[in-house]
Amino acid sequence: MPNRDYHAERKSYEMGALDDSFIAQSPLLLLQTWFDDAFNHKIDEPTAMNLATVDAQGRPHSRIVLLKQLDQAGLVFYTNYASDKGEELAHNPFAALNFFWPQLERQIRIEGKVTKISAEASDRYFQSRPLDSQLGALVSEQSQVLANREAIEQKMAELKHRYANQAPTRPAHWGGYCLAPERIEFWQGRPNRLHDRINFTRHTDGSWHGQRLSP
Repeated sequence: MPNRDYHAERKSYEMGALDDSFIAQSPLLLLQTWFDDAFNHKIDEPTAMNLATVDAQGRPHSRIVLLKQLDQAGLVFYTNYASDKGEELAHNPFAALNFFWPQLERQIRIEGKVTKISAEASDRYFQSRPLDSQLGALVSEQSQVLANREAIEQKMAELKHRYANQAPTRPAHWGGYCLAPERIEFWQGRPNRLHDRINFTRHTDGSWHGQRLSP
């Protein structure tokens, strides 16, 4: 049985700080600035985000997906609409995202409503993907039980042969979602666990209200 004590594992966060001027800024512009910092520092997988959803029984589920677009409308990611996450979003369209960049001692939490993007936008992104990624969307019945690895590899080989001389069309079960932020929290690690937390909430008129939270 597992038996490991992690009580002595400690790290002092000392790389940055969020002063009160941070609160007066636009959270969407701050998001873009923090992403620019992450790319400039060449951290691993800066667009990887934990997506948390809730199923029909009220049970939470989370997994890592990749951010593909950030604009005024929100944050866009792509997946199989018939997957577990797709079924959960169909039942409850509210979700949470979490980015954690330990190299910068930063975390971003985002909550909001998720909607499907247009079929045209999903088509454009699908056609921009490498061929093997396109075929992967056709092959995978995401979240369904798979008899063995060989079964999906055989299916992939058959599709590669079928589409050797033509571009595949985006399957109807695969496409994009956009999470429109209603809450964004920026977290910067600080010494002695007195971390900086600046939280922004969006009003119905589209304006944002920022405030500092206790760590």
